[in-house]
Amino acid sequence: MSSLTREGTAPPQQTDPELDALVREIIGRVADKWTMLVLETLEEHGRLRFTRLGELVGDISQKMLTKTVRQMEADGLVVRTVFPVIPPRVEYELTDMGRSLSAAFCGVWLWAEEHREGIMEARRAFQGREAES
Repeated sequence: MSSLTREGTAPPQQTDPELDALVREIIGRVADKWTMLVLETLEEHGRLRFTRLGELVGDISQKMLTKTVRQMEADGLVVRTVFPVIPPRVEYELTDMGRSLSAAFCGVWLWAEEHREGIMEARRAFQGREAES
C-alpha cells in the first residue's frame, strides 16, 4: 500500500494484496487523459449522444472515444443506452459510481487551481537551472 493516508488515520499494519492490485488497476484505467475528460464532460453535461460527447471532449478520434466509453462501461462508470431507431441512437451517462469517481477527481482540478502559480514558478525555475547546465 502507498504511504498516502487520509488525514488523521494511520496506515494499516497489513495490506490486502488483492485490494492493492485493484487500486493500481483502477488508477491505470481511469487516470488516463481521455477517461478523465469523458468523466468530466458527462458530469458537466449529463446524458449525451456519442457524437456530441466526442465534440465536447474535443480532439478525440472516434476509435479512441469508443475504446474509452467501452472500458468505462465495463468498469461500471457509464451506462450505454441504445434506442431502437434508424439510424441507431446511442447515449451515455455516468452511473452513481461514475459520479462518485468524478467527485473524487474534482479534487485534482481544485488542487491544480490552488497550486497553479507555484507549479508554474517551479517549472520556470527548473527550466532556468536546466538552461544553465
